[in-house]
Amino acid sequence: MTSTGPLVSTTRGPVRGERRADGTYRFLGIPYAKPPVGALRFAAPEPPEPWTEPLDATAYGPTAQRRPFAEVTTIPEPSVPGAGVLNLNVFTPDTAPAEGLPVLVWIHGGGYVAGSAASPWYDGAAFNRDGVVLVSLGYRLGIEGFLHLEDAPANRGVRDWIAALEWVRDNIASFGGDPAKVTVAGQSAGGGAVLTLLAVPAARGLFRGALAVSGAVLRPDGPETARAAARLLTARTGLPATAEALRDLSDDALLALQDRLAEDGPDREGLPPMPALAPFADGELIPVPPAEALTAGGAGAGVPLLLGFTADEFSMIPAPDGVPLPVLLGALGLDEARAAAFAAAHPGAPEPALFGKALTDVLFRAPNLAVADARAAREHPTWLYEFTWRSPVLGLALHCLDLPFAFDLLDAEGVPEVAGATPPQTLADAVHRAWVAFVKDQDPGADWPRYTPGGRATMLWDTESRVAADPLAHVRALWPY
Repeated sequence: MTSTGPLVSTTRGPVRGERRADGTYRFLGIPYAKPPVGALRFAAPEPPEPWTEPLDATAYGPTAQRRPFAEVTTIPEPSVPGAGVLNLNVFTPDTAPAEGLPVLVWIHGGGYVAGSAASPWYDGAAFNRDGVVLVSLGYRLGIEGFLHLEDAPANRGVRDWIAALEWVRDNIASFGGDPAKVTVAGQSAGGGAVLTLLAVPAARGLFRGALAVSGAVLRPDGPETARAAARLLTARTGLPATAEALRDLSDDALLALQDRLAEDGPDREGLPPMPALAPFADGELIPVPPAEALTAGGAGAGVPLLLGFTADEFSMIPAPDGVPLPVLLGALGLDEARAAAFAAAHPGAPEPALFGKALTDVLFRAPNLAVADARAAREHPTWLYEFTWRSPVLGLALHCLDLPFAFDLLDAEGVPEVAGATPPQTLADAVHRAWVAFVKDQDPGADWPRYTPGGRATMLWDTESRVAADPLAHVRALWPY
C-alpha cells in the first residue's frame, strides 16, 4: 500500500485509496458491515468494528460470488476470495463543490445468485469526469442472501443493500458526494433490487431517484413462494432450511445445495420460472410483494424512476427440447388466442426462438411496462426506454449489451466480444448523458419527455435514437400483468 494515496476518514476509520492517471480517485473494498461468517452468516448486517490505522482501499474486496453465473457471461465478473464480502467501492472526482456532488449507487446483477461489483464494466471514471460520484456494492447472494429460513431474518440481501445505502448516507460527504442527492441504480437482478427498494419502507429517504435497467420483476414474489423454496430444499437434500443447519457448511457445499434447488422437476410447482432465490414479501421488511406494490399501490411515490430494457433480453435462450411451444407459452401466461397472436407478432421467427422472445416479454418488458403505466396513472415522474441497437456480433440487442454504453466504457475488457470492434460512440454519448442528467437533475433531458397515460413516450436507443409514442402497445396487449 502506498502511503501517498488519498486518505479519507469514515465513521469507522480512515481509508487510503489511489489517485488514478486521469486525476480521479478510487477507494476499493471498504467494509460497510462485518464479514457474514459464523453466527453472522445468516444474520442481519452489523456495522464493522472500528479501526484506527488507514485501511488499504486500493484493491477490490472479496465478492460473495464464488463462481460465475454461467460458463460464459456477457459481463466480466471476477470472483475475489475472502470473508468480508459486505464491502463497497467509491469512485470520485478530484474536486467537488462545497455542497457536494450527486451520487450514483450501483447494484450489480447476476440472478441474485452471482455477480460482482469488481467488474471493469462498473468503473466510475466516466461518471467522475461528468461530476458524479459512483458507489458500487457487494451483497450476499443465493441461499445466504435470499433463502427463507425459519430462524434467521428474511431478505438478508435486501438488508445488505439498505446497510450500504446507510453507509453512503453517513460517509459519502467525506468523498465529495451529497447524501441528499443519491440515485440508486442496477441492472437485471440489480434492476430488480432497485424496484424492490422502492417498495421497502426502511429504504425511504436513503435515495431520491431510481434507475432500473432490465429490472427482473418476478411473480409470484410473496411468502408462499419463499416457503415453497425452503420446503423444496429440504425435500431434495434432507437438510432443514434453518440457519443452524446451514451455518457451518462450506461455500462449495452451499453451492451444491443451491444447484439442487435450481434443478427442474415437478416438485418445483408454485415457484417462478426463474430463480427461487430472490427478494420476497416477508410481511416485515417488505410488507407486500414488490410487483404488487409497484403496480397496484403507491410504492415509490415522488421518487423519479427511469426504467427500461433491451429489445432482445433473453431471446437467445432456446426452448426446452420436446416441449411444444403452446405448452411453454401457456406456462408463461398466454392462453391459446394470445399465444397465436404472439407467434403472429414475430413473423419468420423459428418456433424455438419464440420461447426466448416470450421470456423477454414475461420477465422484463411486460412487467416494466406495467410499472411504468401504474406510475404514470398516479403522476409519479417516470421515463421509459428500450435499447434497440443490435450487436453486429450477435445480431440482437441482448441482456447487458446496454451497460458499456451507459457507463461510457466501450473500450473496457469484454466489450468487443459482445458489441463488435467499433460500437457507436455517439450512442454511448447519448445514453451516458441521459443517465448523468437524471442523476444530477432527476430528469434525463428535454428531448426525452415523461411517460404519461396519454402519450406513453418511450426512448428508443439506437444508432439514430428517437422518442416514440407507445411503441410497445402490442406487448401490453398480449401479456396479462
